[in-house]
Amino acid sequence: MLSVKKCLLWFLATALACSLCVCGTSGSPAATAPAAQGPSEASSITITDMIGREVAVTPGSYTRIVCIGAGALRLFSYVGDVSLLCGVEDIDNLSLQERPQMFDGVARPYVLAYEDAFSALDSCGVGGPNAQAAEAEKILSCNPDLVISAYEDVEKEDALQEQLGVPVITLKTGPDGVFDPAFSQSLTLLGRILAEEEKAESLIAFVASERAEIERRTAGISEEDKPSVYICGLGNWGTTDHLMTAQSYISFTVANVKNAVSGLAADGIQPIEEEAFVALGDTMDVMILDAAAVKNIRPLYAEDNAMLDCCKAWKNGEAYLQMAYNAYYTNYEIALANTWFIAKTVYPEAFADIDITEKTNQITEAFLGRELASEIFSCPASFGGYQKIDTDTFLDGIPSGQ
Repeated sequence: MLSVKKCLLWFLATALACSLCVCGTSGSPAATAPAAQGPSEASSITITDMIGREVAVTPGSYTRIVCIGAGALRLFSYVGDVSLLCGVEDIDNLSLQERPQMFDGVARPYVLAYEDAFSALDSCGVGGPNAQAAEAEKILSCNPDLVISAYEDVEKEDALQEQLGVPVITLKTGPDGVFDPAFSQSLTLLGRILAEEEKAESLIAFVASERAEIERRTAGISEEDKPSVYICGLGNWGTTDHLMTAQSYISFTVANVKNAVSGLAADGIQPIEEEAFVALGDTMDVMILDAAAVKNIRPLYAEDNAMLDCCKAWKNGEAYLQMAYNAYYTNYEIALANTWFIAKTVYPEAFADIDITEKTNQITEAFLGRELASEIFSCPASFGGYQKIDTDTFLDGIPSGQ
């Protein structure tokens, strides 16, 4: 009987000791290791966005994102995961009837690639070139934890961030578009915030490689062997025609093309006077017409079909159509494809091995993960894609409104 009592006492003592050990272990974790920090405390950093604002962010932590302003969603689509979006501007939701539709006929590759995803999202604002301010209430209704913005007013961005209570990151690209350092800087910034550094760096390297290859092929061409080329129809807030040009067109710079236009008071896209166009006519060996201008040139041509007769390139059938690269800001992949097309057009022997459809597919694959050439060329305002224009019939055959 005594031995039974001893055994029972031993059992109780052992159980009590074990319970004390367990309680001591679970109740005092700091005694053996520092308390683990939450993800926001552990990885929060301060970044400087593209308009100089310092913003605290937690890279890779965001799961509900909206993009606002011209070009913001496009840039996000190059680097980010569209499944993280919780709202989209109406202009990019093609399923809506009531929305800005001025760009519907023009190829926007990011919309072509992700139309279904965008159509399933709530509205974070109307968007479009007439929307000059963020719609805070619409954005709040989407409950985002990160906003990617293209609005460049520091005070308004700060106020929006305070109102929303989430980081607002402003992106910005420069006048040289896909070749501008600010484009690469915006991708790098996005890559860091979204923890997609490798994807951003890969795209930046791709663009640099494409530029280097175009420059390599054209570097040895002598000045006397360079035709004089006129670029026109460049997008400028929707108002463009055969007089809208630029003396510092970046695609010409990259491809070592001689610009027919010089001596303007300023760089950038701008109209020249009709008299200046006529005076340049005999110097234009090649004309590159941006497809965005066709809808505006057609009615002018219908009124006066001799308006282009002063242009040597038009009379000689040396006019070519590039794809519209401005539609709710710049289509960067199309701008790169246009540069290849221009280089091949002006220097056909140096680019004889380049098929422009294959090159376009390669570019959209790099930017958006999909081959989109056929879809781009099928858009109404693409008129079938890159081509040498039949100057006898092309403008006559364009339906009104296109």
